[in-house]
Amino acid sequence: MVDHTGPETASSPKRLSLIGALPFWLSLTLIPVALVSAGLGGWFTLLLPLWAWWLFTLLDVFTGLNLDNADLDTPDDALFWYRMITWIWFPIQAVVIYGMIAYATRADHLDLLEKLVLFFGVGVISGTVGINYSHELMHQKNKWERWLGDLLLSTVLYSHFRSEHLLVHHRHVGTPADAVTARYNEGFHRFFVRVLPECLASAWGAERAMLARRDLSVWSRRNPFWRYVVLQALALALALAIGGIEGLALFLVQAFSAVWQLELTNYVEHYGLTRKHLGDGKYEHVKPRHSWNAAHKATNWLLINLQRHSDHHYKPDRRFPLLQNYDAEEAPQFPYGYPVMTLMAMIPPLWRRRMNPRVRAWRRQFYPEIEDWTAYKLGTNPMPRR
Repeated sequence: MVDHTGPETASSPKRLSLIGALPFWLSLTLIPVALVSAGLGGWFTLLLPLWAWWLFTLLDVFTGLNLDNADLDTPDDALFWYRMITWIWFPIQAVVIYGMIAYATRADHLDLLEKLVLFFGVGVISGTVGINYSHELMHQKNKWERWLGDLLLSTVLYSHFRSEHLLVHHRHVGTPADAVTARYNEGFHRFFVRVLPECLASAWGAERAMLARRDLSVWSRRNPFWRYVVLQALALALALAIGGIEGLALFLVQAFSAVWQLELTNYVEHYGLTRKHLGDGKYEHVKPRHSWNAAHKATNWLLINLQRHSDHHYKPDRRFPLLQNYDAEEAPQFPYGYPVMTLMAMIPPLWRRRMNPRVRAWRRQFYPEIEDWTAYKLGTNPMPRR
């Protein structure tokens, strides 16, 4: 938990209504775009990533920044229309994925390349939106929302993300124990290859340690990995039953696309931001300064305020409409929304040229007393005490 109480500014709770929630429902526009892409084929198969990333980035130019903060005393029942979009997404996503498999495997007008591009785009639905919604749901206290999060993750074969994110990332962000805190100068492609096995291993290790504290074996039915395996096996079996080997392959393409987008987001969210080592494996508390933020309005509609990432780390179960904005005095800011920043991350020299000076400025602003950053850059500081 951070030692910051969050901004005090509050806008009227009246805004937390159906009208206020509607911009966050713009993710539904991806569904007809998916149908057009599949129906027309050809270059139209590129529509999904173009729509999700570049249309919303263009909208950022016209809508600007949202620096307002909702009233933190707003009760959950006043957020019904905001929460609803995350509740209905799993059945929508499941119908899209498996409906597309049924259609594409029988469509004569789609060649192999078109199918691959189309299912990369389907992965935009399950990754940019679906995993993000699962992230919101897994942080909630009631079981049925967490189950919805598990179901969404099973459709991209990344169920262990829940364990890794809740038990490792939030506790150890900005330290060598957190695989998804990207190191200074670490390019995304190297990061991606590194985090895939490391996140799975850290998720397993965290669950095993939790079970051990309860005097339970890793083979206990309380180990969520049993649930993860069963749900993912069912997701794969359904793809195979609907589309055969080709359908299974297309399912795997969308799953890989979704995971790639998740890890791109993980990469940019904390790149180069490290918590101060206090000695003897102790680290300072997580603060707003340990996450990159973006206040761009339209991309925050698409990503349900994920770009207000500092406040999410301060209050992980705070629902997305209530996440607070921080200014540059408290938290580092991206010059653009996540879609542009993740594109930069795909080109490491461009990313380093734009972001390394910002990381160095962040160090001077928040940690002028640290003269030698070598251990932080290399990730060789001691592991945090468990």
